[in-house]
Amino acid sequence: MRSVGFLSERQRRLAWLGFLLASFQAPLAAKLVDDASWFLAVVVALVVATVIIADDAQRRRPEPADYVE
Repeated sequence: MRSVGFLSERQRRLAWLGFLLASFQAPLAAKLVDDASWFLAVVVALVVATVIIADDAQRRRPEPADYVE
């Protein structure tokens, strides 16, 4: 049985969608806008990526073995 992370499958899909949207929006905004507000999209993408990586790490942890002594 696969161990469960702290995100549900739906939340995980939405996190991936948010990451992709933010990572595509940042370079587009950098070309179209003169100020540095595009940097917010980069920060959001990094935060969402960190959450996805943390959830992935928790899912890959082996389940604790129940040893009988």
